[in-house]
Order: sequence, then C-alpha cells, then structure tokens
Amino acid sequence: MENDKIRVVIIDDHPLVREGLRKILEFNKKLIVVDEAGDGQGAINIARKIKPDIMLMDINMPGINGIEATRVIKREFPEIGIIALTINQDEEYVFELVRAGVSGYVLKDIEPDKLIETIETVADGNSVIDSCITAKLFGEINRLSRLRKDKERWETLTERETDVLQLMAKGYSNKEIGRGLNISEKTVKNHITSIFRKFEVDDRTQAVLFAIKHHLVVL
Repeated sequence: MENDKIRVVIIDDHPLVREGLRKILEFNKKLIVVDEAGDGQGAINIARKIKPDIMLMDINMPGINGIEATRVIKREFPEIGIIALTINQDEEYVFELVRAGVSGYVLKDIEPDKLIETIETVADGNSVIDSCITAKLFGEINRLSRLRKDKERWETLTERETDVLQLMAKGYSNKEIGRGLNISEKTVKNHITSIFRKFEVDDRTQAVLFAIKHHLVVL
C-alpha cells in the first residue's frame, strides 16, 4: 500500500543528481519519491503543500540555501525529517545544520544501501550523522564549550581587577600598579592572585597572554 511507504522529497539544484537519487530510492519498496525541487524555496513550498516524511536536502543551492530552508521547515513542521545530503564536510556547515534541526547529515558518496538505511532510521525518529563528520561535529562543540568556559572565567573579573590586569599587560610592577591606582602593594597582590585563580594560570605572563588572546586588554 502506498500509504504505508515513507514519502520522500529530493531537493537538489542539479537535475542529474535528483534523477539519480530518484532511481536509487524507487528500487526500495518501502519508499516513494513524492516530489522534488531545485532550491530552498521549492523545498519550503513542497513541505507546506504535502508535508512529506523525509526531505533529502542539498546545502549549496541558489536563492534560499539548504540551511535556511531547513530552519523554516523545521520551525513550521518539526515532524518532517530532514537529511542533509552534501559533498561538504566543513565544521561550520555541520554545526549550522544541526542547529537548524536536521536529523541526518551524510555525504553524497554514500552507498545506496546506506542512504536507504539512513532514510528509514530518520523516519523512525532517530538521527544519523556520517561517521567521518561526527568527529568534526564534536570538535566544534568542544571548541564552543571551551570558549564559553573562557568567557565565564573573565566575566567574573571585578572592575579593579580589570584595571590591574591592564597595567600588568603594560609591564608595570606591583608597586607601579599600586601607585597608579592609588592602592597598596598588598592589595595589588591580592587582585593579581584573584586574577590567576579566575584565569586558571600560574604567573603574570600566562595571565597577560590569556587577556591578550581574549581581547581583555588594550596594548
């Protein structure tokens, strides 16, 4: 029965790619290709018209690209499973598509059987990320986590600690910092100790390098 089949839409700006994918998918009795389009706006229109089960979505297309189309479709129809089918392994694309709501991300050189398996998996409500992309995805997540952690470290600096850090970066001694800020040398040392603790560093050089890296001081 056609009603029991997984309804698939192919979105790609190359007619030959669409034709090739259609032939591959139509060999499987569990799938039916119900429509196709060559750009993101076409994908959005089809989603609104027939609400397919799965959309195979290219990324780089004229006009509205795959990422933008995915955002719109998932916002309006979160139940539609979108699989990014692309030649691109760039971390930024991967992360943006995951954030946009894709349920699958596979490369265009995927084996036909693996593609069909991916479609069935996503149709069951699960996610599939190509193994060669997974490491990049986690790498990007870890990078953002480190940036977030670094930001948390410097956001706790007090205004006075920021003043001390600025003078440290300019090479001032504790005595010179105290004189410049009109505080005691002991107070300067306390501020520096607090900066070391918040930055998780052991000395002035590391503290200054951290501050320069994150644009916390003006040299």
